[in-house]
Amino acid sequence: MVMLRLSVEQYKKLPILAEEGTFSGKTYIITGGNSGLGLETARHLVEFSASRVILAVRNLEAGENAKINIETSTRRKGVVEVWHIDMASRTSVKDFVRRASTELDRIDGFVANAGVMLDAWSTTEGIETTIAINVINTMLLGALMMPKLVESGRKFGMHPTLVFIISVFGYTAKSEMDKNREGSIFGGLNDEKRTNMGQRYPLSKLVEECAARQLAALCPVERTGVTITLVAPGLCSTGLGRDAGTFTKVMHEAVRAMMARTAEVGSRTILHGLVVGPDGHGKLLSGCKIKEYWVPDWVSNAEGQRLQKGIWEELAARLEEIQPGCISQLSQIQE
Repeated sequence: MVMLRLSVEQYKKLPILAEEGTFSGKTYIITGGNSGLGLETARHLVEFSASRVILAVRNLEAGENAKINIETSTRRKGVVEVWHIDMASRTSVKDFVRRASTELDRIDGFVANAGVMLDAWSTTEGIETTIAINVINTMLLGALMMPKLVESGRKFGMHPTLVFIISVFGYTAKSEMDKNREGSIFGGLNDEKRTNMGQRYPLSKLVEECAARQLAALCPVERTGVTITLVAPGLCSTGLGRDAGTFTKVMHEAVRAMMARTAEVGSRTILHGLVVGPDGHGKLLSGCKIKEYWVPDWVSNAEGQRLQKGIWEELAARLEEIQPGCISQLSQIQE
Protein backbone atom coordinates (compact mmCIF):
# COMPACT_ATOMS: atom_id res chain seq x y z
CA MET A 1 0.00 0.00 0.00
CA VAL A 2 0.91 3.66 -0.43
CA MET A 3 1.54 4.08 3.28
CA LEU A 4 4.49 1.72 3.08
CA ARG A 5 6.42 4.33 1.10
CA LEU A 6 6.78 6.16 4.39
CA SER A 7 8.21 5.03 7.69
CA VAL A 8 5.64 4.56 10.44
CA GLU A 9 6.93 7.64 12.24
CA GLN A 10 6.78 9.76 9.09
CA TYR A 11 3.25 8.53 8.47
CA LYS A 12 2.11 9.60 11.93
CA LYS A 13 3.37 13.19 11.58
CA LEU A 14 1.40 15.83 9.70
CA PRO A 15 1.31 19.64 9.79
CA ILE A 16 -1.66 21.67 10.96
CA LEU A 17 -2.40 24.01 8.06
CA ALA A 18 -4.43 26.44 10.17
CA GLU A 19 -3.88 28.87 13.00
CA GLU A 20 -5.86 31.04 15.36
CA GLY A 21 -8.35 32.99 13.27
CA THR A 22 -8.22 30.78 10.14
CA PHE A 23 -11.90 29.92 10.48
CA SER A 24 -13.00 33.11 12.21
CA GLY A 25 -16.62 34.07 11.56
CA LYS A 26 -17.28 30.90 9.57
CA THR A 27 -19.84 28.09 9.84
CA TYR A 28 -19.08 24.40 9.39
CA ILE A 29 -21.05 21.15 9.43
CA ILE A 30 -19.51 17.75 10.12
CA THR A 31 -21.46 14.51 9.85
CA GLY A 32 -20.38 11.91 12.37
CA GLY A 33 -18.98 14.73 14.46
CA ASN A 34 -19.35 13.03 17.82
CA SER A 35 -16.29 10.77 17.60
CA GLY A 36 -13.05 9.99 15.81
CA LEU A 37 -12.04 12.16 12.88
CA GLY A 38 -15.24 14.16 12.98
CA LEU A 39 -14.83 15.06 16.64
CA GLU A 40 -11.19 16.09 16.24
CA THR A 41 -11.94 18.12 13.12
CA ALA A 42 -14.68 19.95 15.00
CA ARG A 43 -12.31 20.58 17.90
CA HIS A 44 -9.75 22.17 15.57
CA LEU A 45 -12.40 24.36 13.94
CA VAL A 46 -13.54 25.65 17.32
CA GLU A 47 -9.94 26.12 18.45
CA PHE A 48 -9.19 28.18 15.35
CA SER A 49 -12.10 30.58 15.92
CA ALA A 50 -15.00 29.20 13.87
CA SER A 51 -18.25 30.95 14.83
CA ARG A 52 -20.53 27.95 14.43
CA VAL A 53 -19.72 24.25 14.23
CA ILE A 54 -22.59 21.80 13.81
CA LEU A 55 -22.11 18.18 14.78
CA ALA A 56 -24.55 16.20 12.63
CA VAL A 57 -25.06 12.93 14.49
CA ARG A 58 -27.41 9.97 14.79
CA ASN A 59 -27.02 9.66 18.56
CA LEU A 60 -27.92 13.00 20.14
CA GLU A 61 -26.66 12.01 23.59
CA ALA A 62 -23.26 11.15 22.14
CA GLY A 63 -23.34 14.43 20.28
CA GLU A 64 -24.02 16.40 23.44
CA ASN A 65 -21.15 14.61 25.20
CA ALA A 66 -18.87 15.52 22.29
CA LYS A 67 -19.99 19.13 22.54
CA ILE A 68 -19.07 19.24 26.24
CA ASN A 69 -15.73 17.60 25.46
CA ILE A 70 -14.89 20.24 22.84
CA GLU A 71 -16.02 23.12 25.02
CA THR A 72 -13.91 21.84 27.89
CA SER A 73 -10.75 21.44 25.84
CA THR A 74 -11.06 24.69 23.84
CA ARG A 75 -12.67 26.82 26.57
CA ARG A 76 -15.08 28.18 23.95
CA LYS A 77 -18.82 27.89 24.47
CA GLY A 78 -21.73 28.88 22.28
CA VAL A 79 -20.03 27.60 19.13
CA VAL A 80 -20.87 23.89 18.90
CA GLU A 81 -24.40 22.76 18.10
CA VAL A 82 -25.74 19.21 17.88
CA TRP A 83 -28.21 18.38 15.10
CA HIS A 84 -29.75 15.03 14.28
CA ILE A 85 -29.13 13.09 11.08
CA ASP A 86 -29.45 9.37 10.42
CA MET A 87 -27.38 8.49 7.37
CA ALA A 88 -29.28 5.21 7.02
CA SER A 89 -32.47 7.16 6.29
CA ARG A 90 -32.95 9.17 3.12
CA THR A 91 -35.84 10.99 4.82
CA SER A 92 -33.54 12.04 7.65
CA VAL A 93 -30.96 13.26 5.13
CA LYS A 94 -33.56 15.38 3.35
CA ASP A 95 -34.91 16.76 6.62
CA PHE A 96 -31.40 17.74 7.70
CA VAL A 97 -30.69 19.55 4.44
CA ARG A 98 -33.99 21.38 4.69
CA ARG A 99 -33.11 22.57 8.18
CA ALA A 100 -29.58 23.61 7.27
CA SER A 101 -30.75 25.44 4.17
CA THR A 102 -33.38 27.45 6.04
CA GLU A 103 -31.83 28.03 9.48
CA LEU A 104 -28.22 28.81 8.54
CA ASP A 105 -27.23 32.14 7.04
CA ARG A 106 -24.02 30.70 5.63
CA ILE A 107 -22.10 27.44 5.32
CA ASP A 108 -18.37 27.76 4.70
CA GLY A 109 -17.57 24.06 4.80
CA PHE A 110 -19.44 20.78 4.87
CA VAL A 111 -17.57 17.59 5.80
CA ALA A 112 -19.33 14.38 4.76
CA ASN A 113 -17.48 12.26 7.29
CA ALA A 114 -20.04 9.77 8.62
CA GLY A 115 -19.63 6.20 7.39
CA VAL A 116 -19.77 2.56 8.45
CA MET A 117 -17.59 -0.53 8.18
CA LEU A 118 -19.63 -3.73 8.28
CA ASP A 119 -18.64 -7.31 7.52
CA ALA A 120 -22.09 -8.91 7.68
CA TRP A 121 -24.86 -8.41 5.15
CA SER A 122 -27.73 -6.17 6.19
CA THR A 123 -30.01 -3.76 4.38
CA THR A 124 -31.62 -0.40 4.97
CA GLU A 125 -34.44 0.84 2.79
CA GLY A 126 -33.83 -2.09 0.45
CA ILE A 127 -30.11 -1.40 -0.10
CA GLU A 128 -27.09 -3.11 1.48
CA THR A 129 -26.28 -0.90 4.45
CA THR A 130 -22.66 -0.03 3.64
CA ILE A 131 -23.49 1.10 0.11
CA ALA A 132 -26.63 2.89 1.31
CA ILE A 133 -24.76 4.95 3.91
CA ASN A 134 -21.28 5.37 2.43
CA VAL A 135 -22.38 5.98 -1.13
CA ILE A 136 -26.04 6.63 -1.90
CA ASN A 137 -27.08 8.73 1.09
CA THR A 138 -23.70 10.45 1.35
CA MET A 139 -23.91 11.57 -2.28
CA LEU A 140 -27.58 12.52 -1.80
CA LEU A 141 -26.51 14.71 1.10
CA GLY A 142 -23.71 16.31 -0.91
CA ALA A 143 -25.91 17.00 -3.92
CA LEU A 144 -28.70 18.48 -1.81
CA MET A 145 -26.27 20.76 0.04
CA MET A 146 -24.78 22.23 -3.14
CA PRO A 147 -27.39 24.97 -3.70
CA LYS A 148 -26.91 26.30 -0.15
CA LEU A 149 -23.13 26.21 -0.53
CA VAL A 150 -23.38 28.08 -3.83
CA GLU A 151 -25.70 30.66 -2.24
CA SER A 152 -23.32 31.12 0.71
CA GLY A 153 -20.32 31.68 -1.52
CA ARG A 154 -22.05 34.31 -3.62
CA LYS A 155 -23.61 36.09 -0.66
CA PHE A 156 -20.39 36.36 1.35
CA GLY A 157 -17.81 36.45 -1.44
CA MET A 158 -15.97 33.26 -0.50
CA HIS A 159 -15.37 29.71 -1.76
CA PRO A 160 -17.27 27.16 0.35
CA THR A 161 -15.90 23.63 0.44
CA LEU A 162 -17.64 20.26 0.29
CA VAL A 163 -15.38 17.50 1.62
CA PHE A 164 -15.91 13.80 0.95
CA ILE A 165 -13.93 11.37 3.10
CA ILE A 166 -12.55 8.57 0.94
CA SER A 167 -9.83 5.95 1.40
CA VAL A 168 -6.89 4.76 -0.68
CA PHE A 169 -7.77 1.29 0.56
CA GLY A 170 -10.59 1.55 -1.96
CA TYR A 171 -8.01 0.78 -4.64
CA THR A 172 -7.60 -2.71 -3.15
CA ALA A 173 -11.20 -3.49 -4.13
CA LYS A 174 -10.64 -3.54 -7.91
CA SER A 175 -11.54 -7.23 -8.21
CA GLU A 176 -14.77 -6.64 -6.29
CA MET A 177 -15.55 -3.67 -8.53
CA ASP A 178 -14.86 -5.78 -11.62
CA LYS A 179 -17.66 -8.15 -10.59
CA ASN A 180 -20.13 -5.32 -11.12
CA ARG A 181 -18.99 -3.81 -14.41
CA GLU A 182 -21.51 -5.72 -16.53
CA GLY A 183 -25.19 -4.88 -16.30
CA SER A 184 -26.52 -2.74 -13.48
CA ILE A 185 -23.64 -1.65 -11.24
CA PHE A 186 -25.81 -0.91 -8.23
CA GLY A 187 -27.88 -3.99 -8.90
CA GLY A 188 -24.68 -6.02 -8.60
CA LEU A 189 -23.65 -4.16 -5.47
CA ASN A 190 -26.96 -5.16 -3.95
CA ASP A 191 -26.57 -8.86 -4.78
CA GLU A 192 -25.66 -10.74 -1.61
CA LYS A 193 -24.59 -13.86 -3.52
CA ARG A 194 -21.76 -12.12 -5.36
CA THR A 195 -20.60 -9.97 -2.44
CA ASN A 196 -17.43 -10.40 -0.41
CA MET A 197 -18.30 -8.50 2.77
CA GLY A 198 -14.65 -8.48 3.80
CA GLN A 199 -14.09 -6.07 0.89
CA ARG A 200 -17.31 -4.15 1.24
CA TYR A 201 -15.89 -1.11 3.04
CA PRO A 202 -13.03 -0.43 0.60
CA LEU A 203 -15.39 -1.12 -2.30
CA SER A 204 -17.88 1.41 -0.96
CA LYS A 205 -15.10 3.99 -0.70
CA LEU A 206 -13.99 3.30 -4.27
CA VAL A 207 -17.54 3.77 -5.53
CA GLU A 208 -17.93 6.92 -3.44
CA GLU A 209 -14.69 8.33 -4.85
CA CYS A 210 -15.81 7.69 -8.43
CA ALA A 211 -19.15 9.37 -7.73
CA ALA A 212 -17.56 12.35 -5.97
CA ARG A 213 -15.10 12.83 -8.84
CA GLN A 214 -17.95 12.92 -11.32
CA LEU A 215 -19.92 15.34 -9.14
CA ALA A 216 -16.87 17.62 -9.06
CA ALA A 217 -16.52 17.37 -12.84
CA LEU A 218 -20.18 18.33 -13.30
CA CYS A 219 -19.88 21.23 -10.84
CA PRO A 220 -16.68 23.08 -11.81
CA VAL A 221 -15.60 25.60 -9.22
CA GLU A 222 -15.45 28.26 -11.96
CA ARG A 223 -19.24 27.97 -12.34
CA THR A 224 -20.43 27.11 -8.84
CA GLY A 225 -17.81 28.76 -6.64
CA VAL A 226 -17.77 25.59 -4.52
CA THR A 227 -14.61 23.52 -4.06
CA ILE A 228 -15.25 19.78 -3.81
CA THR A 229 -12.37 17.80 -2.28
CA LEU A 230 -11.72 14.09 -1.73
CA VAL A 231 -9.77 13.56 1.47
CA ALA A 232 -8.08 10.26 2.36
CA PRO A 233 -7.07 10.62 6.03
CA GLY A 234 -5.14 7.33 6.04
CA LEU A 235 -5.28 4.61 8.66
CA CYS A 236 -6.41 6.23 11.90
CA SER A 237 -7.40 5.09 15.38
CA THR A 238 -11.14 5.84 15.35
CA GLY A 239 -14.41 4.10 16.10
CA LEU A 240 -14.75 2.92 12.49
CA GLY A 241 -15.41 -0.80 12.49
CA ARG A 242 -17.15 -0.85 15.86
CA ASP A 243 -20.18 -2.41 14.17
CA ALA A 244 -18.16 -5.14 12.46
CA GLY A 245 -17.76 -8.70 13.69
CA THR A 246 -15.20 -9.73 16.26
CA PHE A 247 -12.57 -11.01 13.81
CA THR A 248 -12.66 -7.83 11.71
CA LYS A 249 -12.43 -5.62 14.78
CA VAL A 250 -9.50 -7.57 16.20
CA MET A 251 -7.59 -7.44 12.91
CA HIS A 252 -8.15 -3.72 12.44
CA GLU A 253 -7.22 -2.91 16.00
CA ALA A 254 -4.01 -4.91 15.66
CA VAL A 255 -2.99 -3.01 12.52
CA ARG A 256 -3.99 0.32 14.01
CA ALA A 257 -1.98 -0.32 17.14
CA MET A 258 1.14 -0.70 15.01
CA MET A 259 0.67 1.82 12.23
CA ALA A 260 -2.32 4.14 12.70
CA ARG A 261 -2.37 7.86 13.08
CA THR A 262 -4.31 9.25 16.00
CA ALA A 263 -7.71 10.67 15.17
CA GLU A 264 -6.31 14.14 15.91
CA VAL A 265 -3.48 13.75 13.40
CA GLY A 266 -5.89 12.28 10.85
CA SER A 267 -8.20 15.26 11.30
CA ARG A 268 -5.42 17.52 10.05
CA THR A 269 -5.95 16.06 6.59
CA ILE A 270 -9.58 17.17 6.75
CA LEU A 271 -8.54 20.69 7.75
CA HIS A 272 -6.33 20.70 4.67
CA GLY A 273 -9.34 19.64 2.61
CA LEU A 274 -11.22 22.67 3.95
CA VAL A 275 -8.47 25.24 3.28
CA VAL A 276 -6.80 23.95 0.08
CA GLY A 277 -9.04 26.07 -2.15
CA PRO A 278 -9.92 25.64 -5.84
CA ASP A 279 -6.57 23.99 -6.65
CA GLY A 280 -7.84 20.90 -4.81
CA HIS A 281 -11.17 20.71 -6.63
CA GLY A 282 -12.03 17.12 -7.60
CA LYS A 283 -8.64 15.85 -6.49
CA LEU A 284 -7.33 13.25 -4.05
CA LEU A 285 -5.88 14.88 -0.94
CA SER A 286 -3.82 12.92 1.57
CA GLY A 287 -1.10 13.75 4.05
CA CYS A 288 -2.11 17.42 3.73
CA LYS A 289 -1.05 17.48 0.08
CA ILE A 290 -2.70 17.06 -3.33
CA LYS A 291 -1.80 13.50 -4.37
CA GLU A 292 -3.47 12.75 -7.67
CA TYR A 293 -0.38 10.75 -8.60
CA TRP A 294 -1.55 8.12 -6.10
CA VAL A 295 -4.63 7.38 -8.22
CA PRO A 296 -4.15 4.09 -10.14
CA ASP A 297 -4.18 4.14 -13.93
CA TRP A 298 -7.23 1.87 -14.02
CA VAL A 299 -9.18 4.63 -12.21
CA SER A 300 -7.94 7.57 -14.29
CA ASN A 301 -7.65 6.02 -17.79
CA ALA A 302 -10.42 5.81 -20.40
CA GLU A 303 -11.77 2.55 -18.94
CA GLY A 304 -11.82 4.09 -15.48
CA GLN A 305 -13.65 7.14 -16.79
CA ARG A 306 -16.30 4.91 -18.35
CA LEU A 307 -16.72 3.17 -15.01
CA GLN A 308 -16.92 6.50 -13.20
CA LYS A 309 -19.58 7.81 -15.57
CA GLY A 310 -21.49 4.53 -15.38
CA ILE A 311 -21.55 4.71 -11.59
CA TRP A 312 -22.68 8.31 -11.71
CA GLU A 313 -25.44 7.73 -14.28
CA GLU A 314 -26.98 4.95 -12.21
CA LEU A 315 -26.52 6.85 -8.96
CA ALA A 316 -27.93 10.08 -10.37
CA ALA A 317 -31.04 8.23 -11.56
CA ARG A 318 -31.52 6.77 -8.08
CA LEU A 319 -31.04 10.15 -6.43
CA GLU A 320 -33.53 11.78 -8.78
CA GLU A 321 -36.07 9.15 -7.72
CA ILE A 322 -35.38 9.91 -4.06
CA GLN A 323 -35.52 13.70 -4.53
CA PRO A 324 -36.64 14.86 -7.98
CA GLY A 325 -34.48 17.66 -9.33
CA CYS A 326 -31.58 17.19 -6.92
CA ILE A 327 -29.16 16.33 -9.72
CA SER A 328 -30.70 18.16 -12.67
CA GLN A 329 -30.61 21.45 -10.71
CA LEU A 330 -26.82 21.24 -10.50
CA SER A 331 -26.41 21.82 -14.23
CA GLN A 332 -28.63 24.91 -13.96
CA ILE A 333 -26.33 26.73 -11.55
CA GLN A 334 -25.01 29.74 -13.42
CA GLU A 335 -21.86 31.79 -12.88
